[in-house]
Amino acid sequence: MKRQIILDTETTGLEWQNGDRLIEIGCVEMVGRKRTGRQLHRFVNPERDVPEGAVAIHGITTEFLADKPKFRDVAAEFVDFVRDAELVIHNAAFDVGFIDNEFNMLGLSPLRDITLGPPIDTVRMARDMFPGKRANLDALCERFGIDNTHREFHGALRDAELLVEVYLAMTRGQESLIIDLEPDSATVRSAAPTRISGALRRVQASEAERSEHERVLAEIDKASGGATVWRAIEPVAPA
Repeated sequence: MKRQIILDTETTGLEWQNGDRLIEIGCVEMVGRKRTGRQLHRFVNPERDVPEGAVAIHGITTEFLADKPKFRDVAAEFVDFVRDAELVIHNAAFDVGFIDNEFNMLGLSPLRDITLGPPIDTVRMARDMFPGKRANLDALCERFGIDNTHREFHGALRDAELLVEVYLAMTRGQESLIIDLEPDSATVRSAAPTRISGALRRVQASEAERSEHERVLAEIDKASGGATVWRAIEPVAPA
């Protein structure tokens, strides 16, 4: 089964190109869309001050990080944790840019060389699913009914745990709509139509049956985040 790492970071600022550094890593492991209980959480001394603007977002101060390990001290542990896994990241270019910058300073290969394919970017997924709507983590938690009331500040592990729930909600519709297209031969034989003579009798669905049908369709539509095709097509009036 597929092994996935849901990952988030916190940093001293927005641009590693201008000297901003990584200060926190949070990773949560899933296998087969279920949490395994394994996680990795490390604070990192960025070897520079944390600006007040950044502290206002994540609450992590220069003083708090003073006795924390440098990235070079946790790099091997991080690489071992994410190796050969598929990464799920909210705004992947941001986090990958900071991690690859730290790797580059240590002479290590970029993240793409140790993980399974390009990361899944849940910001891009959200924009595809909900065009024109906000795609930040708080907005998605609200959309999917995920409790984030404890999120006073951003935090790498806290946000990775929320992203697990958001990612599962965003992809649950796909999982629930899987259809077995290759039934066994016994099933095919038992389902084969029986030839009958005479006119076919037309049976109308009852009101209760139509109501139950609509209820099931509504549940599938909700599970897919409103992405089902039939809700986007105007019904055709009977002739």
